Amino acid sequence: MHLREYANATPYMGYSYSYPHKSAYRQLEPRSLREVWADEAHDQLFLYLHIPFCEMRCGFCNLFTTTNPNESVVQRYLATLELQMQALHNELGAVQFSRMAIGGGTPTYLSASELEQLFSMSQRWLGVNSRAIPLSVETSPHTATADRMAILAQAGVDRVSIGVQSFLDHEAHAAGRAQRRPEVEQALATVRAAQIPTLNIDLIYGLPNQSVATWLESLEIGLQWRPEELYLYPLYVRPLTGLDRRGTGWEHDLRLECYRAGRERLLAAGYQQISMRMFRAAHAPDDSQAPRYCCQTDGMLGLGAGARSYTRKLHYSSDYAVGASSVRQIIQNYNQRSLLDLSQVDYGCVVSSTEQRRRFVIQSLLQVSGLDTQAYRAQFGSDVLADLSQINELIEIGWAEYQHGIYQLTPAGLERSDLIGPWLYSPQIRQLSAEFILR
Repeated sequence: MHLREYANATPYMGYSYSYPHKSAYRQLEPRSLREVWADEAHDQLFLYLHIPFCEMRCGFCNLFTTTNPNESVVQRYLATLELQMQALHNELGAVQFSRMAIGGGTPTYLSASELEQLFSMSQRWLGVNSRAIPLSVETSPHTATADRMAILAQAGVDRVSIGVQSFLDHEAHAAGRAQRRPEVEQALATVRAAQIPTLNIDLIYGLPNQSVATWLESLEIGLQWRPEELYLYPLYVRPLTGLDRRGTGWEHDLRLECYRAGRERLLAAGYQQISMRMFRAAHAPDDSQAPRYCCQTDGMLGLGAGARSYTRKLHYSSDYAVGASSVRQIIQNYNQRSLLDLSQVDYGCVVSSTEQRRRFVIQSLLQVSGLDTQAYRAQFGSDVLADLSQINELIEIGWAEYQHGIYQLTPAGLERSDLIGPWLYSPQIRQLSAEFILR
């Protein structure tokens, strides 16, 4: 469709944090890790470790996670994760990481000793020096305890991201979260006491019975903690989630009004907007001296059930599901995998040269810094407009502008990032995602 046909549609079509989306992945003929990574650089990779456990599942959550597993399941998972690290070491040899993140689920569902074990085996098998690279870990109000934060600080974690979603109890409860504000404030105090340099707070707008006024009230409470980063997420009611089962919707969709009000407040408070969702404070640490990494071009190694890995030509992971029983089954299957199994890739999406170009455009354009046409040409040897003339429509409708070799979204375009991203998907990827059966 032409962009003008979307102009009056909801701007909330889909969050384009990766391309192609995992719903475009399919079973593959098994290939060894050595073969998959043979033509890839190994010297500035992103390492992602996935911990698919939570103490509860929020009503909006469609992440790959399971709640309150038996300790035996957790221990078996960590043993398999270490086996996967060993497989990676055997297949790829020495690799170097420029970034590391531990996500979930809730990684701090693990005990302090289990977190220590996780860092230890990462160093043993992958040579990770966690104090020398940017390292982010996700946590929750219930699991951000002093002993866990001490382990993170000791390991060199320089960023902790906590999913608060709302500081107002009635809004949090409506979203399926049992938290109360005193617990949230204690968790934030604990993170601050650990002296981890960057605190990120996630907040959600568009929650049931939320108004623009209550959204701003929650945001103001968050600002009292002077977080180095804030992520503002629009609510999506996705299939197989708690809110979907409840039939939650919007009598009046205030998400765009909330976004605009939140953006204006954060800009006034001196925050820099990085993307539609991400805002960084002026007092945030300077990361200009960190090892170089570019998400548009550099590879990622994801370990754990549900984690994705990216090479230029192939994106791969384990199987994908959202429903509780299906997720548990995939974790069970993962926990039974052998060293040989973990040395192979059998589920993913081949990324053609055309799709590589689209991915570069989407991941660049949805950032405030924009799409650098010279960087694009250096990467692909062609002109971006010759490859993807759709970009002209963004200019014509006033959602982007072109200056000094860079395409940047205007404020009107930036607030429609969740429309522009899916609009740029190829027909082939769109079709694969449409055919995917979610379970």
